[in-house]
Amino acid sequence: MSVELAVDADGWVAQARKLPSPNFEARPQGAVPTLIVVHNISLPPNEFGGTAIAELFLNTLDCDAHPYYDAHLRGVRVSAHFVIHRDGALEQFVSCNERAWHAGPSNFFGRERCNDFSIGIELEGSDTTAFEAAQYRTLGALVNALTARYPIEALAGHSDIAPGRKTDPGPHFEWPRLQRDTLLADRYFPYLKFSETP
Repeated sequence: MSVELAVDADGWVAQARKLPSPNFEARPQGAVPTLIVVHNISLPPNEFGGTAIAELFLNTLDCDAHPYYDAHLRGVRVSAHFVIHRDGALEQFVSCNERAWHAGPSNFFGRERCNDFSIGIELEGSDTTAFEAAQYRTLGALVNALTARYPIEALAGHSDIAPGRKTDPGPHFEWPRLQRDTLLADRYFPYLKFSETP
């Protein structure tokens, strides 16, 4: 079953569940999204379901609820533009016109501060688990919608823009599948130039 999505002029996808995060800021003057960064996330690590991801991005996560939260997430302020859950459900936390806090220290072919010019998409998952077909369907539709609205030039993994610091979306992410599903030219996938992702 195909999924059709569209991004409005304000940078929001009408078909997504809208959960506005306070963790964003304006992009630098003149900056527009040209890069899509694919991540994975699970809270607690390697556990799926629940509301912890949304709570993290909304600054409402109870860090006393799990030892991992207490050790790694207390006081952390992060966000991504989108989260795609295991069943393909799409949530949006930040307008694509704004700068979300997903990439951290990063570099894409010599251009630093990737948050300034990228859109961050989190897939509910981990480095040890394959992603679901429903997630690829939603991701493909979202990439198509984003490339229709913005001058997207490339897609990359978090590990590609922060090598040695990040490993996501991980070895189970099927880049060729995303490339096929989005029907995009090779120029949108420069990760092939510097990543050994199959």
